[in-house]
Amino acid sequence: MITMKRILIFIAALAPVLVSAQTNIQWRGTDRSGIYHEKGLLKQWPENGPELKWSYEGLGEGHSSVAIADDKIYLTGLQGEAGFLYVFDLNGKLLQQKEYGKEWSQSYNGPRGTVTIDDSKIYLISGFGVIYCLDQKSLDLIWKKDFLNEFGASNITWGINEAPLVVDNMVFVTPGGSENNLVALNKKTGKLIWSCAGEGDVSAYCSPLYIEDQDIPQVVTITASHVISADAKTGKKLWSVEKTNRWSVHANTPVYSDGMLLCTSGYGGGSFMLKLKNGGREVEKVWESTLLDNRIGAMVKVGNYVYGSGDKNRYWFCADWNTGEIKFQEKGYAMGNIIANDNQLICYTDRGNMLLANATPEKFDVVSKFAITMGTAQHWAHPVLYKGIIYVRHGNALMAYQAK
Repeated sequence: MITMKRILIFIAALAPVLVSAQTNIQWRGTDRSGIYHEKGLLKQWPENGPELKWSYEGLGEGHSSVAIADDKIYLTGLQGEAGFLYVFDLNGKLLQQKEYGKEWSQSYNGPRGTVTIDDSKIYLISGFGVIYCLDQKSLDLIWKKDFLNEFGASNITWGINEAPLVVDNMVFVTPGGSENNLVALNKKTGKLIWSCAGEGDVSAYCSPLYIEDQDIPQVVTITASHVISADAKTGKKLWSVEKTNRWSVHANTPVYSDGMLLCTSGYGGGSFMLKLKNGGREVEKVWESTLLDNRIGAMVKVGNYVYGSGDKNRYWFCADWNTGEIKFQEKGYAMGNIIANDNQLICYTDRGNMLLANATPEKFDVVSKFAITMGTAQHWAHPVLYKGIIYVRHGNALMAYQAK
């Protein structure tokens, strides 16, 4: 007989697991959508911006964003020709640092992909296409794999840029080989579980997305000339749709909601919306727009609308999620990346300005802004929200702003 005492013990044991699952911040939040779920944040920032709670200068070069697990912050940077993993507490104290291997120093130097933390392990991919699995506590190496060489793939112009996707016992990465295009590795050992040839394109700077609400759970990513989908369990290619642009750069993870998948890129690529059909086995194109052409800043879906900024079309925009109809186009701000929380947009422009705007289809309703004055090189890393703090990485510097 199940007693109340046993029920309470079970709930108590389960609670840490639930908390951990809810607060594990990876690329673009907990589910790669760019949507956060913080409560009680400021609806308007002070004139000079939110209070700078702490900062750290000494990361080295890089463009990767913050990851958070178990109330610790994880970030990568380039020192010399080596990549380093840094671990901070929430007060900005550097707890650990670990050199993991050679890192990209040929153009726009430094690590690109955000680390992924799962089951007490850290997964990260270098610009040279080496995936590392480290112990979360000690930072000791568990395994590594040079997936470009092992799977017969070539590196790309600006170096591999990918946040590993971990689901169940598998970690998914995109070597971009002609035969081994998208692969699933055993997350504990690095051994190959399955390989999908896709369309044989090279990789395209895109971090994959897991879709689990279809008959066939699947992994979706964008390679040089196609959006591709593979059965997450078997690696069988389910479908592909051609998507091209001038430089074969597709750095934005697709945005998914209720059977609809928005794929966008710059350099003339534009956007299209796909509708998954037949349990995820097929797709059809619902709408297409060359006006929505975000390059590396992603887009967010808030309600029935999608928000982001352009590339060639240099404005911030809002479009109807279901039809692609443009609701507003606003110039006057540099392009940038975007996240959302509680019906507000947080934007980080490539000129170094942070913007806070209400998410409304009527206009780009900016209510606050301030300048990022610390750090080095390009303003490309995506901001992160966690426990009332906005974390902003700008090259060598990490800043924590009190937004609650």
